[in-house]
Amino acid sequence: MADSVPTSPAASHPEQAGTLPIEALFNAAGAAIKAGRQDEAIRLYTTWLERSDSPLRYAARFNLAVSLAAVGDSAGAERQYRLALDEHPDFAPARQNLALLLEQSGRPEEAQALRMAPDVERIPIVTVSYNSPDLIAALLASIRRFYPNPVYVIDGSRPEVAAQIRPVAEQYADVTFIPFGYNIHHGPGMTWAIRNLDLHGPVLFLDSDVEVLRRGFLESLREALAPGLYGVGSLMYVNTLGQPVEQDGYLYLHPACMLCDVDVMRQWPLPIKHGAPMMPSMVAMHEAGRPDLIRNVPWVQNDFGSNPDRIFIRHDWQGTVIRTGGYHYVTPAPPQPIDEQLLALVPATAVKVVEAGCGDGTFAKAYKARNPLCDYTGIEPDPALADAARPHCDFVFNEPLEADGPQRLVATAGADCWIVRDMLGRLRDPAAWLAQVRARMAPGATLVLSEPNAQYWRNQVHLNRGVPAAAGVHPFTRTTLLQLLRQAGFTVTGGSARIADEPERERYLPALRALAATHGGDPEPLVRDALPHHYLIVAGAA
Repeated sequence: MADSVPTSPAASHPEQAGTLPIEALFNAAGAAIKAGRQDEAIRLYTTWLERSDSPLRYAARFNLAVSLAAVGDSAGAERQYRLALDEHPDFAPARQNLALLLEQSGRPEEAQALRMAPDVERIPIVTVSYNSPDLIAALLASIRRFYPNPVYVIDGSRPEVAAQIRPVAEQYADVTFIPFGYNIHHGPGMTWAIRNLDLHGPVLFLDSDVEVLRRGFLESLREALAPGLYGVGSLMYVNTLGQPVEQDGYLYLHPACMLCDVDVMRQWPLPIKHGAPMMPSMVAMHEAGRPDLIRNVPWVQNDFGSNPDRIFIRHDWQGTVIRTGGYHYVTPAPPQPIDEQLLALVPATAVKVVEAGCGDGTFAKAYKARNPLCDYTGIEPDPALADAARPHCDFVFNEPLEADGPQRLVATAGADCWIVRDMLGRLRDPAAWLAQVRARMAPGATLVLSEPNAQYWRNQVHLNRGVPAAAGVHPFTRTTLLQLLRQAGFTVTGGSARIADEPERERYLPALRALAATHGGDPEPLVRDALPHHYLIVAGAA
């Protein structure tokens, strides 16, 4: 009688297989396969999977799929490979075998997409939300139906609305909710993510009113994003205001659905508070002759708007705007006077501006009206003034000027213009602070400052009457201010003295001349230095 392979109790009684340790299952199924009994191995694996809750189920599914493929059940093998990947998305053998099976079945595109999936499913997704919990709920639910990718929700909602959005985000794994408590706006929200999150390589930016209809859109975008490109998505021509034109404008990558290489993005101006937030980078690429860094993916434009034949996503234009009543860019500035004299000294085409002591944002609003494509960061210690300035700046740091946190260091690095209005004398160490500003400025950057004149005739009158200077203030004269700038590494390139029409000073000037004469000096320079109440100075890095 021919020798036979002994069968284990589990093989004789497959209904008991669910109680077996997985090693015993593999041994029993392997023995059956070696003896040519694939059907028996299939029954073992099937019964064990029906009864077991082991965390290693994916490995049993993989072996079951191999056995099913061996007996010609391709559909069953495909199902088990996919279930194995559902339970363990990073299980490479299942992904490789399934891709091979798809190719053998005449489905090469699906096989290619599957091979790309591990890379695709690690791509971070960034969305900026504003007062629309239902839109975020729809977006996250639609993403999770098809993709496990990490998602960052940059939220600019009011605190009471953010409290509604938080539990929506927290019900999903790998969704990070980042509330600001005020309307950060779309462009600055994207820029904050680019600057402060640990993002590298491809990043997907989606509007909060997008819904994913089926899998495949991220794979399509990833395939289009060749190495070295800035980004891919829907391209159109726009004018200098960001409004669509037929031709001869700036090629514009729309941020509603775009896949970008964030490391390349950081080499260009970042998004700003604007109806077309990508304009600074698009203009810069145009002027550099590099519109080839962005590529069009036709289905993206097809899926925007009311087109009934959408392929991958649904995006109804301005969904958030319709629900919240507008872009909220044109918030009235407080009725404060604008320093037109200082404003005229600020470079008209600065790309990245930082204002130290931005107050309520009046000056920022005036400058942005002249140069709407600049990235304008404010620093303001007073909380109420910082809140008032936020509608007019791209971002405002509510903190002391000398408290440089890591986020502020990143946000202000490479600025090509710093504006310092009447703040130097309030600092503990003006020279050290200016030296730090100088070290972070872009090559060829400009410093524009105004500072009260300690030698102003009214100040001298007060001092002669015994009225002391304000506590903690460093008073600067023309001479000491110029010395400070040289010490910090700046060269003065322009400026002016602000002299008011004050007829009453004429009765005090003879006393100043007499004071100079008692010290044997020329009285006229002393008088000239007593006339300005402020100095306005433009300086560059030495």
